[in-house]
Amino acid sequence: MTLLWGNLQECFIKTPPIRMKEALFLKRNIDKWKGYEALLATSDDPDQLASGFIELTDDLAYARTFYPDSKTVQYVNGLAANFHKLLYKNKKEHAGRIFSFWQFELPWLFRKYHRYLLYAFLFFMAFALAGILSANGDTNFIRVVLGDHYVNMTLENIRKGDPFGVYKSGGPMAMFLMIAFNNIKVAFLAYIFGITGGIFTVLLLMYNGIMLGAFEAFFFQHGLGWDSVLTIFIHGTIEISVIIIAGCAGLVLAASLLFPKTYHRRLSVIRGGRDALKIVVGVVPFFLLAAFFEGFVTRHYQEMPAPLKVFILSGSLLLIIWYFIIYPILLHRKVEHAKNGKSNPLTNNHFKLWLNQKLNSGK
Repeated sequence: MTLLWGNLQECFIKTPPIRMKEALFLKRNIDKWKGYEALLATSDDPDQLASGFIELTDDLAYARTFYPDSKTVQYVNGLAANFHKLLYKNKKEHAGRIFSFWQFELPWLFRKYHRYLLYAFLFFMAFALAGILSANGDTNFIRVVLGDHYVNMTLENIRKGDPFGVYKSGGPMAMFLMIAFNNIKVAFLAYIFGITGGIFTVLLLMYNGIMLGAFEAFFFQHGLGWDSVLTIFIHGTIEISVIIIAGCAGLVLAASLLFPKTYHRRLSVIRGGRDALKIVVGVVPFFLLAAFFEGFVTRHYQEMPAPLKVFILSGSLLLIIWYFIIYPILLHRKVEHAKNGKSNPLTNNHFKLWLNQKLNSGK
């Protein structure tokens, strides 16, 4: 047991670096650095270059810590800079760059705007509650919001014993494409409307929130409330969550316009608009996933056992909470630890490359 605990400590607890004399540091590393100089002239293998770049940045961090004003720092910094230029020359994009966007860049960025996500969530939930109260207070309100055609069709489906038959009304692929296009369009509108100071972004959240509240109130009035939750939220959990996140993007753009802080207003809008656009682009895969569920899965609600519905619903909710709330917080903590030399020795190379690129870009 003692041996096991010792091994666990060795794997997961990083002890502070021990300072060695600069001469010893040079003696231990000079041959390796000369090898990297030769590698710069002879190799264009991105894996080799990436490995060398990571090693050099580790050495540079050590040298900056213990010999900040020495020629060693200048030499290693210059060598690392040459590796960086060769790795990212012409800014060629590759599959790893796309992967790192969703793995690191989007969660890192999103943590900065958690406050606006909270605002968008509160707006949406307040409007959804208003929709429920209004629908319970006036049954005609449901027809105003959902339309006579939809209400009459759903009432007919209820009489037939197929209350959610609307999800079978078209072919799965056609429904998938239509819903995906519509939801992505709504997301980009929520973002673009931020330029109105957020007024139309909030109105869009209001429309969707009230419609959801009236929709659920309608089914509860007909004794199908929990059936509707278990059926509609197979796809609705992700769909509604991502609409709120798109509303967050609109509020980010609005805040950059209304509250430029120390920036010139035009520069503030450019910066805020760029960040908000990344958020909207980043949620597109989630809209596609929601459309897949709605087009291909929800239509089988009658054959699906309740535990499976609960599993999909809760799994979708956990995915949203993890990726957009918990993971961004953990990523920021990981970056802070890396900056302070406390990063876990098991940290992977993808994270190190992304971190080094972010630090070199000054962002």
